[in-house]
Amino acid sequence: MDVDVSKWSGEGEFTHLIIERLKQVVEIAAIRVEDAPSTRSEADYNFVSNEIFVMFVTHVEDSARRFGFLRKTPPTVTKAMTVAGLEAALTMAPGIGAPDYSDETMLQYLRTERIVPPYQTRGYKLVELVRIYEAGSASTGHLGSP
Repeated sequence: MDVDVSKWSGEGEFTHLIIERLKQVVEIAAIRVEDAPSTRSEADYNFVSNEIFVMFVTHVEDSARRFGFLRKTPPTVTKAMTVAGLEAALTMAPGIGAPDYSDETMLQYLRTERIVPPYQTRGYKLVELVRIYEAGSASTGHLGSP
């Protein structure tokens, strides 16, 4: 499996947890993780937004013979998994659970945590948004491989 984290700062514990789980899914061929442009930090909160693009394993069936003749049909490409199947796999994973929002092209998770550093009286709120898209679909804008 190819995992590309070159466009990711590495922030987000929940994102790390999701990536580790995605690495265990055999139907995924490649993963790319990127920082989303909405990431920001202020005095009372830290908003981390990451986008994960997955490419599923595909199976290609070539033209077949029928009655001894080769049919001239384009090859059939089938994916080993869909976004809905990925949702089911992540829902079963401990520590991840069901997404806060999902549709046929995206899964979205939103996690919040109150952080109080040692020796400080005032903490901050950490908000982590993770979106998972299928790479190669027209809705992501990333039509190439991850």
